[in-house]
Amino acid sequence: MIYKSKKMETPKITPLAELRKSRKPIRNANIEFKEHLSQMDRLALWITDHVGSMGFFIIIFIWTAVWLGWNTLAPKEMRFDPFPAFVLWLFLSNMIQIFLMPLIMIGQNLQSRHSEARAEADFEVNTKAEQEIEIILQHLENQNALILKLVEQQKNQ
Repeated sequence: MIYKSKKMETPKITPLAELRKSRKPIRNANIEFKEHLSQMDRLALWITDHVGSMGFFIIIFIWTAVWLGWNTLAPKEMRFDPFPAFVLWLFLSNMIQIFLMPLIMIGQNLQSRHSEARAEADFEVNTKAEQEIEIILQHLENQNALILKLVEQQKNQ
């Protein structure tokens, strides 16, 4: 849309070369995050990813069903954790939970740091895009002013 502005001044345009000089290169937060992980951090993330999976749930479910089924239905002399107490099963289940709980929390903290790094990288990209859009809008305003000048000149001829 062409419109007449009150001022017929040409707006100042930021040159593209100046914009390119001020831009930092886009960074990949995923690569940066992975490069700064220690071996223990990688292990914690691996455990968090796998313990929180359906496969791990199925393994625990099958292990529990087999354990409880064997110690309930097998001949009494072959049972190693007799019904109704299941003391050994409770002990092992609790140990698994006690060991996995802090590991999962560590992994979740690492995943949270990764998420924050990605959000920061997204913010940087959005800021750059906003600056570039502003320059494009300035350029369009300049073109609009020049077109208005040309139209006025043609009317006066």
